[in-house]
Amino acid sequence: MNEGETIGIVGESGCGKTTLGRCIVRAIPATSGEVIYYPADREAVDFLKIDKKLMKDLRKDIQMIFQNPYSSLDPRMTVIDIIKEPLAANFPKMPKKEMEERVMDIAGKVGLNVSYLKRYPHAFSGGQRQRIGIARALVINPRVIVCDEAVSALDVSIQAQVINLLKDLQDDMNLTYIFISHDLSVVEHISDKVGVMYLGRMVEFSDTEGLFFGPKHPYTEALMSAVPVADPEVKMERIPLEGEVPNPANPPSGCYFHTSCRSCQEKCSRAMPEFQEIEPGHFVACHYAGELSLKGFDYSGGGEENGE
Repeated sequence: MNEGETIGIVGESGCGKTTLGRCIVRAIPATSGEVIYYPADREAVDFLKIDKKLMKDLRKDIQMIFQNPYSSLDPRMTVIDIIKEPLAANFPKMPKKEMEERVMDIAGKVGLNVSYLKRYPHAFSGGQRQRIGIARALVINPRVIVCDEAVSALDVSIQAQVINLLKDLQDDMNLTYIFISHDLSVVEHISDKVGVMYLGRMVEFSDTEGLFFGPKHPYTEALMSAVPVADPEVKMERIPLEGEVPNPANPPSGCYFHTSCRSCQEKCSRAMPEFQEIEPGHFVACHYAGELSLKGFDYSGGGEENGE
């Protein structure tokens, strides 16, 4: 991903979206793989292999907005102390007055009333609490923000406000977002590129237009068919997934999705498909990618289109 872009990560509950986000910021240890980061002042590093000293130096570049604004804020701390905490942890020698000025500035940018910052989280609504979480993530001027279901706990009208806020802040501060969500309509609106996960694996990755108008994986097609459309003239063909989601600790042989795939063939149960680039910038893990006739959808326009 490039600086200033938004990468959406979608998939059903339990597919590993949040785990991926937390591994990226090293909130939990990863068992394998790489997280390559390109700092502004040094060569590329693998987040999973660097020592604690370098990690502490680089951690301020990558921050996280958590899913639940009710449990992610310490109820015993005032809002000003919550937002100030990352500054105190990463810049302990910063003068107190400068810290408070920085907190006031970022609180104003996210739409919080600065006269309320000495109140406790219980005095704020869900949307206001999420703005507090956003302010806490932004206060140390990070380069990358991992948004873990940042709007899923909010009312629809508040969701729109927070999404527009995130886009405005991205333009102002040149931020890079990893936007984790199960809501495809939100992801389409905010993302430049989208990755689809199933049972801990990435099954498709493409730019937003390519994924929505021409999905190449049957699971992506099924996800799109499940999203309700606020237009009585549009009739979506729901694609039901048969059977239960496999156990991630004991996945099936071959393609993990073959037990629910309506396009499954004999090879799918035997061999794991490679995650390959079938078009420029479009990666798919499917033995028959490009051969299936799958349906894409334009949620902004309210109509069906056939993928290639």
